[in-house]
Amino acid sequence: MLRHALPGAHILVILDSIEAARTWFAAHPMPDLVMLDIHLADGTAFDLLQRISITAPIIFTTAYDQYALEAFKTNSIEYLLKPIKPEELKAALQKLESLKKLFTPVLEEDQPIKSDAKPGIKKRFVIRIGEHLKTLATEDIAYCYSESKMTFARSIEGRNYPMDHNLDALEEMLDPQQFFRINRQYIVSLKAIEEMRAYTKSRVIIKLKPAGKEAPVVSAERSADFKMWLGGEL
Repeated sequence: MLRHALPGAHILVILDSIEAARTWFAAHPMPDLVMLDIHLADGTAFDLLQRISITAPIIFTTAYDQYALEAFKTNSIEYLLKPIKPEELKAALQKLESLKKLFTPVLEEDQPIKSDAKPGIKKRFVIRIGEHLKTLATEDIAYCYSESKMTFARSIEGRNYPMDHNLDALEEMLDPQQFFRINRQYIVSLKAIEEMRAYTKSRVIIKLKPAGKEAPVVSAERSADFKMWLGGEL
């Protein structure tokens, strides 16, 4: 029904318990939408929301209408009663799109630039997570990466944050003394490099801290500049 109502939708995972959801959300970026049944294998949706923070919009599904009030105390946008009708699901998805259009993109705060700072270098970013906003200091970013046409910053504590800018834009905003674009998918900070090993064709493979899904490789065309950057020559 979801694929029919929203062609091209990418369903990331289907989880049936609180524990499975806790594990998945701890290891992945926040999705665009969560379809959440009230009753899970080991508790209720509200038990889950007390244990983890889901900042994505939520569409609740249930056979019972008595949970509606409690559901709308969360970041729910719709409450669908089973059996779910295709037109009701489609209307809920259209509501989500309408709500998105009500909010203009959040612009980063204008930061005073010190005399020794380069123009355009950001001190911190404003992050939108669902309806919530938070600031992320540049010094707390371990690396930035692109995945599934989205851009994320991974903090030194190991949390992933969605960014409004792509890597090309971030490359201009981050201090080049501390950050380096190693390939098309990664910008890494010096302090996030835990280990480096020689790779094929003069390339370098990097072990990052905190670890990501992969150990990125410095592209061949950037390898020479990367080594100069490591030595403080760039």
